[in-house]
Amino acid sequence: MIKFRAWHMPFGPKGAMQEMVHGKASRLLAFAEMSPDEYIVEQYTGIKDVNGNYIYEGDVLENPKYRSVVKFGSGSFYADVIGAVNRFPLAGEWQTSVVIGNVHTNPELLEEEK
Repeated sequence: MIKFRAWHMPFGPKGAMQEMVHGKASRLLAFAEMSPDEYIVEQYTGIKDVNGNYIYEGDVLENPKYRSVVKFGSGSFYADVIGAVNRFPLAGEWQTSVVIGNVHTNPELLEEEK
């Protein structure tokens, strides 16, 4: 099943604001097409984490070995390991990961652990 989520990122009176927008894929894509500077559309990967949560582009995953960000490139989804140059296909051990946040509401998760 193809699913999308979108982040509405308008510029408000106190700076950039953001909110997640849910709805039919056609509606979300239409919003993004009409106002490309205001919407970031992210696709569902087709995989759920160990808790049954859908994994989308932009999600931050954690497993015992790595923390990573889900990205799309070269025709497939992959896990981009934070603090390393490693990329892994989003399969196998990544399905045992947990979604701990996303790049929009939890930017602090993108910092390399010390």
